[in-house]
Amino acid sequence: MNYHFELRKDKINKNGLIPIRLVVTHGKSRIRKNINAKTIDVDWNKDNFSINNQKKSPYFEYYKASNREIQSVIEKVEFIFKFFEYNEIDFSEQIFNERFDEDNTKISIDFFEAFQEFIDVSKLTKATGTIKKYTTVQNFLKDFKTFTKYPLRFDTINKKFEEVFMLYCFEERKTVNNYYGKLISIIKTFMQWSFDRQYHNSIEYKRIKRTEDEIEVIYLSMDELMELYNHKFENKSMERARDFFCFGCFTGLRHSDIYNLNNANIYDDHINLSLIKTKTNDHIIPLNDFAKAILEKYKNTIYNPIPKIYSQKLNKKIQDCCEELKWFDEVKLVRFIGTERVYKKFQKYQLITSHVARKTFITNGLILGMNERVLRNITNSKDEKSFRRYVKIEEVQKQKEMDIWNTVKYKKSE
Repeated sequence: MNYHFELRKDKINKNGLIPIRLVVTHGKSRIRKNINAKTIDVDWNKDNFSINNQKKSPYFEYYKASNREIQSVIEKVEFIFKFFEYNEIDFSEQIFNERFDEDNTKISIDFFEAFQEFIDVSKLTKATGTIKKYTTVQNFLKDFKTFTKYPLRFDTINKKFEEVFMLYCFEERKTVNNYYGKLISIIKTFMQWSFDRQYHNSIEYKRIKRTEDEIEVIYLSMDELMELYNHKFENKSMERARDFFCFGCFTGLRHSDIYNLNNANIYDDHINLSLIKTKTNDHIIPLNDFAKAILEKYKNTIYNPIPKIYSQKLNKKIQDCCEELKWFDEVKLVRFIGTERVYKKFQKYQLITSHVARKTFITNGLILGMNERVLRNITNSKDEKSFRRYVKIEEVQKQKEMDIWNTVKYKKSE
């Protein structure tokens, strides 16, 4: 890595002042940066990268300012060179330009500054919900650092970090295993992003393992879904929330896709839309009679094609709906914090949220005999593992399969 300054004699002005330009070279790379300095040709000292200045010069004050500018640029460039050397990363024009333009003269890469950059860059390609998760993990790590005093740097995300972080999560924060797994997954995603940008060269983070337990999947049985769908709510806002939720149960669409649905997406027997989370364009979802009835209900109303309800408000309203239906059956959920088994009791209505709609569609679709490959296509589930997270075939399906044995004819012995 080298640098020098050159005079742009093609840009000389009427007073004979010539702009000075920084030139940085590394191998075949050549970066040119215009700086805020000019000089007369005869006053330029190319060996010392400075302007010869005398008090009697008509440009004395201007030359003083220009020399300060040149010195400032030299210090910045040398800091950036040290940055590449200190962090043992290859020279990159992109990284040089970013640090030069942002006036960033720190030699080491700050872990949390990089994490914030990771979040900002991700905003261009990731859904809003994903950005919120990234921000939550960033704040979680800040709390972890404050509490444990663990030195969070790229080179310290290793097995030692895993031990300290796991202890903090399970003992101090009482984090369940599956959420701990999500934290680790996002941390490793960030570390890989940073590695790809040559912010570090450590691969120790790849040895950290995520924990994931199989958990209960909450969904509505077909009887529960029909009870909710057909119930007459006197409260109109509850009725609209019910219709929004049931539309998800009948289509498998996520809340964000239903919320952004408009008339241009709706055809006689199907919906064609771009899915927000997976960024899938022209995704086709056939409409069954129940989904069509909900769309017909709101045609020519101010809620056309379907009422828009924020996720948090929908969760509250749909729980109010289920409470009115007296869904008070006790549901016991089991979670693990490390190896500790934790039981929590709920009434069924308390567990109904917007996420349940998609699980209801998939599970009941399988129970009704829909082809699994077709279901995966409708719900845009990329692979079987992600698809299976939503699926739970309960006793009704087991009994349906076991009834095959009841078709066997046999003869009793005399």
